[in-house]
Amino acid sequence: MKKYVIWILSVIGFGAFVSLVFDFIKKPDEIRKINVSGECLTSVPKDRTAITLRVTTLDKNAAKSMKMATEKMAQITDYLKTVDVKMQTTEFNSYEKTEWNHELQKSENLGIETRIAVEVSAKTPETIEDVLNKFAGDTDVYTENLRMFTSTETLKPALDKCLSVALDDARARANALVAGDKLKAGKLLSVSYDNVSTSERPTANYRLMGAKMAVAESFDTGGSIVGKDTEITVSVSATFEIK
Repeated sequence: MKKYVIWILSVIGFGAFVSLVFDFIKKPDEIRKINVSGECLTSVPKDRTAITLRVTTLDKNAAKSMKMATEKMAQITDYLKTVDVKMQTTEFNSYEKTEWNHELQKSENLGIETRIAVEVSAKTPETIEDVLNKFAGDTDVYTENLRMFTSTETLKPALDKCLSVALDDARARANALVAGDKLKAGKLLSVSYDNVSTSERPTANYRLMGAKMAVAESFDTGGSIVGKDTEITVSVSATFEIK
C-alpha cells in the first residue's frame, strides 16, 4: 500500500513537472515595447468671414421694446435670405436696464432693453462688407466680432492629416531611440491623443456706426480682410512593439 501511494505521488509529481516544462516551451517571449510622443503643427487658411449683427432697443414698455427689436431683426433676416450667407441667432434677451445717477447718488430705471443678435458668415469678405453697408446708420443696429475663420469642411480633413503626421513622427522617434540596438518600431499597440487644438484670433471688434471706415481698416491694401491662418496643434502618445 505504501509503495502504491509513493507511485501515485511520483506520477503526480512527474505530471506537474511535464506541465511546467510544456508551459515554459509554449510561453511566448515577452513583447518589448516603447512609448513615445509625436507632434504635428500645421495651419489652414481661413475660408469664411463672419460678423455679428445686434439689435438693441430700449423702452419703458416691455412689449414695445421687444416689438421694436423683433421687427428690426425681421428686416435684417429678410435681407440676409436674399444673399449667399449662413446665419444663426446667438442672443435673444430682454431685461430691465438701470444706470447710476451721480447727481442723485442712486440707480435709476431706464426701461426695458431688448437685445437680439445673429451671426452672419459668408465665403467672401465682400459679401460681409455689403451686409455692413446695407445696415450702416440704421437706428439700434450694431455689429460685433468681425472675423475670419476656417469652416468645418476645411478644418476636418486638415486635422485628420495632422493626426496621421503626429503618429508618423512618433514612429520616427521610436526608430531613432532603438536604432543603436539594431531594432525598429513594429506594430502599433496603442495610441492616445494628448492634445488637439486649433487657434484663431478675432479680426476686429467695432460698432456699426461709421461702418464703411471700420470695414476699410479691417481690410489690407489688396482688398482682403486681415487674418492669420488657423493653427492646428496635435500631440499623441504611442506605444510600439520593438522588433
